Amino acid sequence: MPQQIFDPPERFVAGTVGPPGQRTFFLQAAGDGRLVSMSLEKQQVQVLADRCNDLLDSYAPITGSDAAASALVDNEPLGTPIEDEFRVQSIGLAYEPGRDVVVIDCSDGDLEEQAAAEEAGLEPEPGAAPQLVRVVLAPPAARAFARRSLALVAAGRAPCPFCGEPLDPEGHICPRANGYKR
Repeated sequence: MPQQIFDPPERFVAGTVGPPGQRTFFLQAAGDGRLVSMSLEKQQVQVLADRCNDLLDSYAPITGSDAAASALVDNEPLGTPIEDEFRVQSIGLAYEPGRDVVVIDCSDGDLEEQAAAEEAGLEPEPGAAPQLVRVVLAPPAARAFARRSLALVAAGRAPCPFCGEPLDPEGHICPRANGYKR
């Protein structure tokens, strides 16, 4: 399995390219002269940020506090060039108490399937090896990542006051208004 490990990364952020409603979401890890961009869905960014916050609240409430993360605010755009290495299919999230770090695994395949195949000693077919990017973050960096990610997700299109669906700049056909364009 081709792996790229960032332990710790110089930078790990979520970002977007494109206008609201047509954004492409990316995770980007940088370190040791490498830059890896991975595309993923908006919901994956939302869930990763939420679960990261839950993990920090449970296992690192002091070292991963909002106060500790406040010094690590990163509002810079994604690094260039923004070319995705792969589309994220599976995300793994873990906390290592011995090192007091959060580990995020992003893969273009099923992480459980990959682990089971490796344990069984099965070799993947040539050229079919799944890709994996592992990022190891200190709790304050993980909290800062989650904060930026949640702000990014919330910065999309405003919801329709009637149906809650996202409003396009040219309006949308609202189901609560019997299909009239709003």
